[in-house]
Amino acid sequence: MDQAVGKQAMVQSASPVSESEKNAIIGGVLLSMLLAALDQTIVAPAMPTIARALGHAEYLPWIVTGYLLTATAVAPLYGKISDVLGRRPTIYAAILIFLAGSLVSALAPNMLVLVVGRAIQGAGGGGLFALAQIVIGDLVPPRERAKYAAWISGTWAVASVAGPLLGGTFAEHLHWSLIFWINLPLGFLAMAIINNPLKKLPIVAKHHRIDGLGAVLLIVATALLLLALNWGGSTYAWISPEILGLVACSAIFWAAFALRLMRAAEPLVSLEVLGNRIVLTGTLSMFLLQAASVGLSVYLPVYLQSIIGLSVSESGTAMLGLLLGTVAGATFSGQAIPRFVHYKRIALIGVGFSILCVGLLSMIAGHATLLQVEILTTLIGLGMGTTFPVSTIAVQNAVDQTHLGVATGVLTFLRSLGSALGVAMLGAVALGYGMPLAAEGGVGHIEVSSALPFVMIFIAAGITLILSLAMLSLMPEKPLRGRQEHAAPVLGD
Repeated sequence: MDQAVGKQAMVQSASPVSESEKNAIIGGVLLSMLLAALDQTIVAPAMPTIARALGHAEYLPWIVTGYLLTATAVAPLYGKISDVLGRRPTIYAAILIFLAGSLVSALAPNMLVLVVGRAIQGAGGGGLFALAQIVIGDLVPPRERAKYAAWISGTWAVASVAGPLLGGTFAEHLHWSLIFWINLPLGFLAMAIINNPLKKLPIVAKHHRIDGLGAVLLIVATALLLLALNWGGSTYAWISPEILGLVACSAIFWAAFALRLMRAAEPLVSLEVLGNRIVLTGTLSMFLLQAASVGLSVYLPVYLQSIIGLSVSESGTAMLGLLLGTVAGATFSGQAIPRFVHYKRIALIGVGFSILCVGLLSMIAGHATLLQVEILTTLIGLGMGTTFPVSTIAVQNAVDQTHLGVATGVLTFLRSLGSALGVAMLGAVALGYGMPLAAEGGVGHIEVSSALPFVMIFIAAGITLILSLAMLSLMPEKPLRGRQEHAAPVLGD
């Protein structure tokens, strides 16, 4: 980013935000995040019903893939737009786009329209993930911000539990379209809550502009890569011309995007941000951790059904250990960060502990009892959960206020991309050992006679966590800013 422009960026605020207004804003943005998170989990139980109602069941995976593609691709763009235009109009636009997609999905007369509606939803939902963390970053200094990580983790926990329950209930007893209609009142409620308080948020980098060409290159490169990760090993073989072609085209667009970053007067993602070692290592650590976390969450239910002998509903209930452990780990980490000078050690110990537990799980996978699996998965979640607040706060603390949106957008983008990579990576391991793929949000039961595929899946997840730990250990540790430093932003490293 042009240094002259960066130095001229001003933080403009109408008036101070009161404590009650701050809580209202945080509650509103978390409600909007809940909407986006719910729509990643609420659809799966309703997919068989949707297939019967609309036909063309072969396109069912696109209900999940369409949302994932757009939600991941637009995250960095929202961060930049919010830095330029302000948080209020940007988060309003994200909510309205999300609600428009919900309306299209609810009224869909066929599968094609539903997939289009889900893609529109993702274009709004991807912004809500990033903007919630950006707005909290505006309101709370890094030293105090960590405790709000528990609220974010709790939001995801509610979505993970409530989504499948609501989706199954609506589809079985009412109508599948209610899983989209429910977003409208909740979305308008979130807008009403945050309307007036958001007017007091500062507008940073007001004189900057948005690189449209860079945004297009990023979206296309991401979409092609995600298509390759979603289709590889399931729809097409990994070495098929289709997958190799998608990967090659994605690489070309990534190269073009990198060239654009170097040549644009003001690139979409600031080179100052990308060159920051804390941002680089912190986001890569989160990327790898999310790959292991989501990959495990997809294949653990298959393991519980095939090896432990649980039913589909029982395996879903058994997954609460991993989920609640993650929330507990994030809560502990968020509360502990302000009390530690070397706050990075919290995450280092947590990830190391998770690696140990994943290793134990791989060793006993063939003869483990349900109780042993529950204990180990809860401990795995507990350890991984400690990293989310540390990485997020470290990355946001590493940059000045004018780059907060961009840095958080990059973090959200890589976190989402890690989710897709984790499912694809562990899916490749599963296929290599003769087990069918378990698509995220897919339907049907997978029969597996041997525990060997799961042993290798757990080992692969452990190796990914080791790489995440390596990135985390390389992340420099910068003292967290307090209220006084937060009020007067300082240039990042």
